[in-house]
Amino acid sequence: MNDFLSKIQTKVSPSFFKEKGATMIEYAIMVALIAVVSIAIITTLGRTVSTTFNTINTSMQATTGG
Repeated sequence: MNDFLSKIQTKVSPSFFKEKGATMIEYAIMVALIAVVSIAIITTLGRTVSTTFNTINTSMQATTGG
């Protein structure tokens, strides 16, 4: 019985670890893609917000004569 369990363990373990490693790589790729998309969105929004605040500032200075 012990010999049988040993054989099963040696056959199952390598494939289990390969799948576990593949899953970790998939998660790492997903995290990297999410980071790239987040940086792109934040950069775009940052420029838009900056432009909006500059427009508001210019309008307020023109209105108040400052």
